Amino acid sequence: MRVREGMSKTVLSVGPDHTLRDAARLMAERRVGAAVIMDPDGAGPAIITERDVLESIGAGQDPDTERVGQHLTSSLVVASPEWSLEEAAAAMVQGNFRHLVVVDRGDICGVLAMRDIVRCWTGEGATSDMPAGAASA
Repeated sequence: MRVREGMSKTVLSVGPDHTLRDAARLMAERRVGAAVIMDPDGAGPAIITERDVLESIGAGQDPDTERVGQHLTSSLVVASPEWSLEEAAAAMVQGNFRHLVVVDRGDICGVLAMRDIVRCWTGEGATSDMPAGAASA
């Protein structure tokens, strides 16, 4: 099975100037564990994950004043929709992360979460079976 078959095509995007609380609220509303950031001044797409938000709050930082752009996951790894799920899982394990931004010919076309891979491998199917408006975490 390929990444394109397991990824969520619903991609939450937030700006680098959103607060961490805003990002967390949007992720919770959409039931996703990550958001993609397109910073016009940045080198390319970035990602903020639930782990980034937790680390900030755990460090005593204020989610109402901390900005997403200050807490982005470094060293973003992107996947091709043509990768196998095994390749994607190996990249996640090697990099110690749970989300891959999927890029096809320079355009973001989805996000693949470890949960999506497990869902596919256990026969639950891809996230396209989820209710409208919902996405994987």
